[in-house]
This record gives sequence, structure tokens and C-alpha cells, in this order.
Amino acid sequence: MRVISGSAKGRPLKAVPGMGTRPTTDKVKEAIFSMIGPYFEGGHVLDLFAGTGGLSIEALSRGMERAVLTDIDKKSIDTIRQNLQATGFTDQAEIYRNDAQRAVKALTKRGVKFDLVFLDPPYRLKLVRELVEQLDEADMLNSYATIVMEHDAEDAYEEPIGRLEWVRRAEYGDTAITIYKNKAQE
Repeated sequence: MRVISGSAKGRPLKAVPGMGTRPTTDKVKEAIFSMIGPYFEGGHVLDLFAGTGGLSIEALSRGMERAVLTDIDKKSIDTIRQNLQATGFTDQAEIYRNDAQRAVKALTKRGVKFDLVFLDPPYRLKLVRELVEQLDEADMLNSYATIVMEHDAEDAYEEPIGRLEWVRRAEYGDTAITIYKNKAQE
């Protein structure tokens, strides 16, 4: 795994030790950013189920200014810290060890809004739709926000969720990427 493009291009990223985390492959990461970017002029990214932090780090490398990364696993949190340090983005990131739903509640209280959200839970957890609804209801998404969901290809998400409209779906083996955008987007 590595940073594909931007200011930290080519820097290697560590994997989370053990078999509990399924990092996004470079091929899928490259496809995601060709669909949503590829580059940004500032903005805030939220990475729930951050794992290695690879998706948020890629977004920071491509121009996002701040990132909030959450994961419940201590090994993931340690790996995220190492990867942020290796890429020079430590000062642009907040890391929280918490489950995704509690993290959203805590961030709601702070009034934080995001331009880009990554949702890549373990495939056995069928929380994606519920989390998107929670983000929308909590008004945590800027009017032009993009949500990128990485999930099992057998799961289908194609209808609007709250104020968010379905934009695109792509499959890569047993992995699917589904993208939603806030309806207020021009």
C-alpha cells in the first residue's frame, strides 16, 4: 500500500497487523479518487472505520485540509498514527478510538461538517445505510458533500438516502464502491 498521488505521492503505508482489517487496495483507491476527485481545494474528510487511514491520507495528499479518522481497534489507531507521521499529515488529522455510531454522535455535538466521508465497515456489519442516515439527520454534511461507501458487492444501495442521491456504483471482485452526493450539489 502506498499514497498514489498528491503531495505525499509514493510514500508507503503500513498495514494493520493481523487479519482483522481489510485495507482498500491501491487499485480500488485509485478508482475511488478518479470518481470523486481526483484533487481537492481544501475541505474536511471523515473516515469512519479508518483501518490504516489510507483513504483519508490519500484525500489529504490530494488537497483536503483536515481529516477526522475513527476506528474501534487499538491496532488500527496505532497504524493510523504511524501512517500519518510517515506522510507528514499528523497536524491535519484528529484520531479517535470509538465505534462509528458513537463517533458520529460526539462529532454532532461539536457541530463539525464534512465535505467527504468514507464508510468502509467490516462487510459483516450491515451499518452503512444507517450511518449515512445518521450523518444526514445530524446535518453533518456540507451542501456539496460526497459519501464513498465500500461494501460487499452483494449489497445493493441505489436509492436516495435522506437528502443524499445515489450517483454511481462500481465493482471490483467482491468489493463494491457506491457514491452518494448531497442533493444541494450544483
